[in-house]
Amino acid sequence: MTSGSVHINTDIKEKVSSFLVGDRKRRKIGDKLFHGLVIGTAAYTLLIIVIVVVSVGLGSAKIFSYEGFIGFVTGTNWNAVEGRESYGALPYIIGTLMSSGIALLIGVPMSIGIAFFLSEMAPSRLSSPLSFVIELLAAVPSIIYGLWALFVFRFLIKDWIETPLYNTLGPYIPFFNQAPFGLDVFTAGIVLAIMIIPIVSSISRDVMRAVPNTQREAAYSLGATRWETARIAVFPYGKSGLLGASILGFGRAVGETMLVTLIIGNAIGPAAIPTTLFSQSQTLSSLIANEFNEASSDLQLSALIGLGAVLLLLTMIINVVARLMVSKMVKVSPGDRE
Repeated sequence: MTSGSVHINTDIKEKVSSFLVGDRKRRKIGDKLFHGLVIGTAAYTLLIIVIVVVSVGLGSAKIFSYEGFIGFVTGTNWNAVEGRESYGALPYIIGTLMSSGIALLIGVPMSIGIAFFLSEMAPSRLSSPLSFVIELLAAVPSIIYGLWALFVFRFLIKDWIETPLYNTLGPYIPFFNQAPFGLDVFTAGIVLAIMIIPIVSSISRDVMRAVPNTQREAAYSLGATRWETARIAVFPYGKSGLLGASILGFGRAVGETMLVTLIIGNAIGPAAIPTTLFSQSQTLSSLIANEFNEASSDLQLSALIGLGAVLLLLTMIINVVARLMVSKMVKVSPGDRE
């Protein structure tokens, strides 16, 4: 090898080495930028949460000082007349939980049934268009559901469900002994269930489709029927995802405003405590929507913001409980591993 070729090879090595060094520097700069961007987005999310909590806390400080937090949460009166002001959130907490609970009891089983049909039973030529329709229903604004329920659906519920239940069970079961009107917590719960079904069923369908086919094949090889396969293979494998979908639907129902405002009856004070299935009531968010623009005093405005603080605390508790339940379900002990 000549000295010229050695010189050329040395130059090439130096150029490659300098290129690699520059490439490493560029990668380090890119990594630092990406690292900073990710931290910035996470900090932005945390900042928004802090701002919301601080704003709601400062806005509700006056009512908590006036009534006390426990007194506000457990109180039942709602009187905005100056000089006789009294505010309590208990009827609206009960109304929120009851209407959302009815929605959960009705909507989740139907959603899981729809998801099971789409993922396990329906042929692809039927599953795809039905899935598209369900996703379209999830995009319908809640005010549309509310108007439909106000002008059409509540009369169907009153004539076909509430009146027969009142006539047959009302004399014997106190939970059904109030004359139905159609604008009550039961109707609100049913319409909330209709609203959350597209969301819960879409997520549940994706969860079931994520179950490996080996789970199904193992069950079928043992002679299991389709229902037994779902019960012993599909549902246990995706139970954490199904629970998460249910809690997501429950959270959506708890925070719903305009739909509930139109059809729950909007009772005030102790009358808003639902003692029967057909009682008129009100939720935390619906009361805020009804009175916020007409608040006549700073104390009433603070009371409405206090309702928002209670609603925020309620949703946080629901999410924490859901997180604990999901983590408990997916926890695998060493003895369970194969």
